[in-house]
Amino acid sequence: MSTIPAYQSGLSGINSGFQSANKNAATIASAGAMESGSDITTPLVNMIRDKQQVQASAKILETSNEMLGSILDIKV
Repeated sequence: MSTIPAYQSGLSGINSGFQSANKNAATIASAGAMESGSDITTPLVNMIRDKQQVQASAKILETSNEMLGSILDIKV
């Protein structure tokens, strides 16, 4: 496991995004079983936010890996 702060931040962001997406998905699923007037707008908007968070965090990981690779290429 890398100790690079950007790498850890990326992993934390992905984990947080997935946890929030699972929570919102459960809210949406339970709203379907409840009354038809349930408002699922907020969980749907939150899922879009969660998706963007995971994508941004994945980009952080990708950039961190590229930087580490460049540093290793320079070092070798």
